[in-house]
Amino acid sequence: MELRLNDKFGVEPTLGNLVWDWQETLAQHSDPGFAEKGQLTVTYLTEAHRAAAKQIAADMRECGFDSVEIDAVGNVVGRLDPAPPPSGGGLGWGRYLLTGSHYDTVRNGGKYDGRLGIFTPMACVRELARSGRRLPFGIEVVAFSEEEGQRYKATFLGSGALIGHFNPAWLDQKDAEGVTMREAMRNAGLPATIEAISALKRDPARYLGFVEVHIEQGPVLNELDIPLGIVTSINGGVRYQCEVNGMASHAGTTPMDRRRDAAVAVAELALYVEQRAARDGDSVGTIGMLQVPGGSINVVPGRCLFSLDLRAPRDPQRDALVADVLAKLAEICERRGLRHGVEETMRAAAAPSAPPWQQRWEQAVESLGVPLYRMPSGAGHDAMKLHEVMPQAMLFVRGQNSGISHNPLESTTSDDIQLAVLAFQHLLEQLAKEIR
Repeated sequence: MELRLNDKFGVEPTLGNLVWDWQETLAQHSDPGFAEKGQLTVTYLTEAHRAAAKQIAADMRECGFDSVEIDAVGNVVGRLDPAPPPSGGGLGWGRYLLTGSHYDTVRNGGKYDGRLGIFTPMACVRELARSGRRLPFGIEVVAFSEEEGQRYKATFLGSGALIGHFNPAWLDQKDAEGVTMREAMRNAGLPATIEAISALKRDPARYLGFVEVHIEQGPVLNELDIPLGIVTSINGGVRYQCEVNGMASHAGTTPMDRRRDAAVAVAELALYVEQRAARDGDSVGTIGMLQVPGGSINVVPGRCLFSLDLRAPRDPQRDALVADVLAKLAEICERRGLRHGVEETMRAAAAPSAPPWQQRWEQAVESLGVPLYRMPSGAGHDAMKLHEVMPQAMLFVRGQNSGISHNPLESTTSDDIQLAVLAFQHLLEQLAKEIR
């Protein structure tokens, strides 16, 4: 259903073009070493990250938000206040709808992951402000500063801070250059204190819920030729940083049956992860980072560092996968005479969409004449964190190039973005009617 609004209906996707332009402008900011190659990489509190935050804040002010700030963890927060309550105003009057997504990226990533969920509601706020309208509820758009966990082992830092989930030990973590998070925060002009970060915690009673728009990051909508998808649930996931230690020795003189090869042990585990996850049908497991520190072509690897990312639609299913994989790691190392260590760096529960909010997205999509398609999310999102304290639901937007994501080929169209903005506007209007 490749809706070309201008070609088929004589409608220019004005708001889709606006969001497209905002994203193109934001993509000009990229970390050193990547910017020179034309690659997009924005990791937590780098110079490019701080420039991106300032750009988003400027765009928010131009849209007409009542207040815009960069908070103690680098989130950019814009608020459009609600209309004054009338006598006998309905339930929910004066509370806020929370929405947004993240603006950090993976290394050499795409322009739409996260950022589409910032700019889509911004376009809606812009239209409300231009018409001088206020709704019975406020709109709080948050551009979360960190979701990807690329610079520090602190995934969902931005959204986690809003629900009081910030580990004080993170401040002493060091990046690859030896810079602690505390130093990075101070360099960015942030207070870098637990007191300031703890003050970001939101009171769920002040919010109606959380909604997030996101590019699909997969091929399903593209293959079905459907522009929008309704998310039913977000997979639960666990991440680990792991280490296997054996004995480095000469590659030419160490017999095969005498080796304590750390890398081969991890290779064996990788094959098991693939087989074990496939057994469930809808579980996934990935060793995305694998390193032999100080490795040499003629040395049996004595040490291997690697990551583990394990996900499933239901927490018990995920936990069974985790238990089997960690048990297999222990068994492999014992059999091969190796030592191993495992550090959990992220754990997120599966997040089913709140039925009333999922239904609002469904009504919005149906109002556009778009086929209704429900689907789970295999990727993690900031909505997973907000899910812990308030109802949430997500809307997916079709990706181009077979839906590829975390890749420079990640893309969508102004027409599909236009539909996402219109769906968001419909959700706002429907919510306003319910409250009145």
